[in-house]
Amino acid sequence: MAFYIQNIDEIDSPALVVLPAQVRQNIAYAVNMVSDVVRLRPHVKTHKSSSATKLMLEAGVTKFKAATIAEIEMLGECGAKDVLLAYQPVGPKLHRLVAVVKKFPQTNFSCLVDHEAVALEMGKVFSENNLELPVYLDINIGQHRTGIFPERAFELYELCAHIKGVIPVGMHAYDGHIRDIDFDKRTKLCNAAFKRVSDLKEQIVTAGYDNPNIIAGGSPTFPIHAKRQDVECSPGTFIYWDKGYGDLCSEQPFSPAAFLVTRVISLPDATKICLDLGHKSVAAENEISKRVYFMDAPHLVPISQSEEHLVIEAGTNHDYKIGDVLIGIPYHICPTVALYEQVFIVENNIAKGHWKTTARDRILSQ
Repeated sequence: MAFYIQNIDEIDSPALVVLPAQVRQNIAYAVNMVSDVVRLRPHVKTHKSSSATKLMLEAGVTKFKAATIAEIEMLGECGAKDVLLAYQPVGPKLHRLVAVVKKFPQTNFSCLVDHEAVALEMGKVFSENNLELPVYLDINIGQHRTGIFPERAFELYELCAHIKGVIPVGMHAYDGHIRDIDFDKRTKLCNAAFKRVSDLKEQIVTAGYDNPNIIAGGSPTFPIHAKRQDVECSPGTFIYWDKGYGDLCSEQPFSPAAFLVTRVISLPDATKICLDLGHKSVAAENEISKRVYFMDAPHLVPISQSEEHLVIEAGTNHDYKIGDVLIGIPYHICPTVALYEQVFIVENNIAKGHWKTTARDRILSQ
């Protein structure tokens, strides 16, 4: 798993480096896991990068999912054909969505809705702009973060069908709460949750509406939903992968493609080293032992972290020196990427330029 960078002295730390060759391989794995590439709708929240998006487009991916207006605008700029804003837009965000839809008429944009009041306001704003917006009902199948319970969703679907300015086209069912390391148990829980969506779909079709599209799952349930011929899958982490999902989802073929570069900046005492890898350089929502994993030094034990520092217990008689470089895998790559305005590109063990983390900015032009 370890690799080296010949010109590492040219990369100031902390830094995030990406291996495009592994990115391409991870994309190929994802495409192969679905029966048809049209069933793959990757979430771009992980990479937020025009350059990474273009690699997906080159692999035949045409549908994407995003969480922010900046991300959908980036996708429009890349020429993506079909983009779902996996978010219910309220307040100024709704008007920003209108602006993006107008700016990129070649892209089919859609968004989520889970409440009558939002559906009515959405219809009002889009009809006033002589637009119709496809919407997916955000279905709560156990995440309890957003969404409407499937047993209550039919009335909202019917309402959307009669609101000028919106068109109901399907359901979005994110099951991020299903994270069992036992794949058989994960599969059973996923199937049980999804049955509620299938029942809703049958109710919609029986009522005479067009067959609704279903977008389901995230990374842990991707291989399960990939076997459903009538479902679009929307994993995101696969493109860069990380230590967290590597441990949780060992059944999946992906390998890390993004790594942290950090340096020893101090030797606080005989057994400790201090790295320049603070909260502002690696996702810190997990407890301290689950933030970064050093492939070549798994014995290192993080003991404290602040904004710009990570103190490590290295043990007695360690041979680390100030200036030494360590390369690690983040446990959670998505928020880690958001900490870097650009990532360094490494090909054939040489750093060669960078990719801009385009949609890290909250506002591009809209």
